Amino acid sequence: MPRTTEAPRSEAALDELLTSPTEATTTAVARLDGDLMLLGAGGKMGPSLAVLAKRSIDAAGLPFRVICVSRFGSGDVARGLAEHGIETIAADLLDRGAYANLPETPNIAYLAGFKFGASAAPHRTWAMNAYLPALVAERFTSSRIVALSTGNVYPQVPINSGGASEGTPPAPVGEYAQSCLARERMFEYMAETHGTRSLLVRLNYATDLRYGVLLDIATKVHTGIPVDVSMGWINTIWQGDANAILLSAFDVCSAPPTVLNLTGPELVSVRETALRFAELLNRPEPEFVGIEAETALLSDAARCRAMFGAPTVDVDTLIEWTAAWVAAEQPTLGKPTHFETRDGTY
Repeated sequence: MPRTTEAPRSEAALDELLTSPTEATTTAVARLDGDLMLLGAGGKMGPSLAVLAKRSIDAAGLPFRVICVSRFGSGDVARGLAEHGIETIAADLLDRGAYANLPETPNIAYLAGFKFGASAAPHRTWAMNAYLPALVAERFTSSRIVALSTGNVYPQVPINSGGASEGTPPAPVGEYAQSCLARERMFEYMAETHGTRSLLVRLNYATDLRYGVLLDIATKVHTGIPVDVSMGWINTIWQGDANAILLSAFDVCSAPPTVLNLTGPELVSVRETALRFAELLNRPEPEFVGIEAETALLSDAARCRAMFGAPTVDVDTLIEWTAAWVAAEQPTLGKPTHFETRDGTY
């Protein structure tokens, strides 16, 4: 059932909502049967996933450790994680020598990736999204790896199709999406050669209020920037629901890897969402540019819902929360999704 929680209006309230243990997450961490290590933990999803895992482990009375690995450039993220009793290791995961210092861990959440700036630095894009996964899967051959991928590996599908399913053949557009398919192929190769068990989670898109497609649209409406409707329809899912599913998904890891779409069930109109934001934010009707194409980057996550249940926060609630966040001028990460991009250039 959708939550009726009031919109979080501060980062502290948002983080509390994202990381509060539930019956589902405390049950999920008990099935880990050992420590959890997050690789690439300093990005958008890593900190809230790590804290949710640690709080769920503590709520379940389990002794498992949560270990976060990242470059941790500023140190602020590492300090915040340490305050929750989470171990941190500063490491460059592109450095093969760094892996000798990483502990054997039965459960790995792979969150590393490179998207924005991919077109300007294609060599780094392929190193991060293809070479690095091979290093990880080769190093942790006896671990279960839940690896974050993206729905960008799919083709843009007809609006009335219901979205690409896990059986839809990949047809990535642009080097970023191509390199993400290469990431998946590396896990497949290591499964074949070393028996590495993994789950490839094709996510699009998570909403955290500090980032996401809904924030992108709301910000444009709020500031009077025209809204591009060329990619006229989207999917999204509450970050808290995505985190809970990632924690629950280790049992699904296999060799060869399992593929799982992760997103919300709603087909969300960019135009109608922008108009709704204008209403909620008391702004003029937005200006639109472009024309809705007959296809869009959409995913069908019916298999995920069958396994883990429906999201607890529906898209209408997310729109209302996002509007309240923008109206209150709360902080954002300053990382637009560029969801409107149709040619794969990021």
